[in-house]
Amino acid sequence: MRPRERRKLLHMRIPALTLLAAAALAFAGVAWAQFGRGGDASIGAHTARPNSFDGRFHYCRAMYRMNLGGDGGSWLTDYPLADIDLSIRLAELTKIRVGFDAAGRPQHLIVALTGDELFQCPFIMMQEVGRLFFSDEDAARLRTYLLKGGFLWVDDFWGSYAWDTWASQIGKVLPPSEYPIVDLPMDHAIFHTMFDLRAVPQIPGIGFWRGSGGGTSERGADSAQVHARAISDRQGRVMVLMTHNTDVSDSWEREGEDPRYFYRFSVEGYQVALNVVLYTMTH
Repeated sequence: MRPRERRKLLHMRIPALTLLAAAALAFAGVAWAQFGRGGDASIGAHTARPNSFDGRFHYCRAMYRMNLGGDGGSWLTDYPLADIDLSIRLAELTKIRVGFDAAGRPQHLIVALTGDELFQCPFIMMQEVGRLFFSDEDAARLRTYLLKGGFLWVDDFWGSYAWDTWASQIGKVLPPSEYPIVDLPMDHAIFHTMFDLRAVPQIPGIGFWRGSGGGTSERGADSAQVHARAISDRQGRVMVLMTHNTDVSDSWEREGEDPRYFYRFSVEGYQVALNVVLYTMTH
């Protein structure tokens, strides 16, 4: 299929996301019962193994070492519902062949940076990277993965301290003198792969949103501005996407908990996610 035809096909599917909204609220409760409780969401059950890959798309969540001097949660933040819900929406709203098991559960995976399974994932996700630490081995393996064509999206880290921690660690992987971090312009392809986005929205965790009476900046003035930044290879392909001062993945994980939160944040959060994954799979 030619690129123009593929884009036309994808844009024809855009209204489905709006039509899906009401049904998604009811379905999310079913998803929690079926996948969160009925299925085995343990780390062991979803740790990637050589036979975990079957040519279909698997949401790959990357483990990382904890930085005791950092800021934030851990690599397990939003697990497993963010992984489950995004996998389901990708299958519903795109032509991507997503991996499901015989019971109809998404085969989302957990990968180690030092394992060979990493190289079977065209896309990996990391959460709360203000708490991350890369050893020399981690950095070398991740650098190899990215330069071979892999893609890393980091999300849900807030404020200047968390940013500085992350920047110092990713600098071990891709030295900024060779691979600078840049703010992505809004005419970049990643913002227009399926949906035409005007900006990356500031999406708070649902707990902060409720507790603050509708606030969106989790670190006050220090996280007031959302940043969509990237590191690209020498051919211009984005290797690392950084959505800073926003929690896009909470909009997937929490889609069924509160209709107000869903309509305010989840629809846009899925738009961002589908654009990112489709960019990953076509570049």
